[in-house]
Amino acid sequence: MARVVVVGGGYGGLASAARLAKLGHDVTLIEASARLGGALTTIESEGFAWEAGPTMLHVPAVVRDLFRKTGRPLEAELGVATGEELQPLEVVREHRFADRSVLRLPTGRRAQVDAFDALGAGLGAAWDAYVTPYAEVWDVLRRHYFEEPWTPGDLPREVTTILDGREQLHKRLRKAFRDDRPATVAGHPFVADGHDLRNVPAWAGVATHLEQLFGAWTLAGGMHRLAGLLAARLATRGVSVVLDSPVLDLVVREGRVVAVRTAQGEVGADVVVCAIDPRRLPALARHVERTMPSLPPSITHLGLEGGLDLPHETVVHGDPMVVVRPGGTAPPGRTACTLHGRGRLSEDMLKVLARAGLDVRDQVVTRVDRTPLETVQAWGGSPYGVLWQGRGTVRHRLGPTTPVAGVYAAGAHATPGSGLAYVGLGAALVASVVGPA
Repeated sequence: MARVVVVGGGYGGLASAARLAKLGHDVTLIEASARLGGALTTIESEGFAWEAGPTMLHVPAVVRDLFRKTGRPLEAELGVATGEELQPLEVVREHRFADRSVLRLPTGRRAQVDAFDALGAGLGAAWDAYVTPYAEVWDVLRRHYFEEPWTPGDLPREVTTILDGREQLHKRLRKAFRDDRPATVAGHPFVADGHDLRNVPAWAGVATHLEQLFGAWTLAGGMHRLAGLLAARLATRGVSVVLDSPVLDLVVREGRVVAVRTAQGEVGADVVVCAIDPRRLPALARHVERTMPSLPPSITHLGLEGGLDLPHETVVHGDPMVVVRPGGTAPPGRTACTLHGRGRLSEDMLKVLARAGLDVRDQVVTRVDRTPLETVQAWGGSPYGVLWQGRGTVRHRLGPTTPVAGVYAAGAHATPGSGLAYVGLGAALVASVVGPA
């Protein structure tokens, strides 16, 4: 039985701790703030509550596998009989373009082709030709990179051929589409996370295939409920949780970790899982000095009088780009809604929406604004992970192993990346490499 210390109580830390405890290790999770969950929380004001972090999931099997491998299945925890379960969304997201055309992107290959054909003649075939080759990319990466333990320098050639490809996503999109609209749809997940498509490797576009294959899912009551469910799972598995205790650094002797250092003293460890931005730990910071964090968007939480007839996510494209996410809890007769803004935000996002035909200014009852800096301060780092700075970025990211013996990396800043699905896969990789007690 190894003494395991998990640094960070966000989704990556919670998932790693639960898996390692189930494998029989003595696990302690140390969180800098007063609560668990990281971005999986809510913002509340005047009777409204908004999701602070992710609102949907694209590979639900990752979350289901986590609960099944650590105890009772997710469905049993949620109570399927009451309808509280992971729920598929009919529309992945709605895209509104500058020319006032609209695309409601559904799940499934045939449905997406039909939706693009309705947007413009020949666009369905072009979309299918773009997305279909990613099925093979996903199959290779799933088997040898996302789901199976590996070490740097020991990846199969078919994986390194993909990861070391020189083509960038913006160039592939220019080749694939003469119409800017499908290219904008394909690039949106990366633009929304703060990346420049000129710096994103083409293989990362596999995210478009995952959306088509698995669709979009949400959790009844909000994705933040995962934090509470996982906290309960840690208690069931006997994990010791220490809150309000920032980890200052790792204690390394003869090249191997032996403890973590906190303001209250050292906590001995045979294994450490870094589930925070490794820049915050001096022993790891030098190993990621060639990377940068992807900063959060500007966020506005709105409390509206009346309803809002929009799907789970609507994107108003342009510069600035505004993402509208209705959802959360609200008093009777009112609606909660969140806006994310990227680009040149020289004016209020509500004015941007009004120009696009979504004028809700007269409905606003309350609002909570959060700058990117405020979000980083509230969460102790960026939940958007590592900024793509070219194809070499994937090699500079830590995880599941690190150059320090006994130290592993999970979370948004680790391999394979940010988002609930990738972070969940990263925690599973760490547990596989550490192995049973």
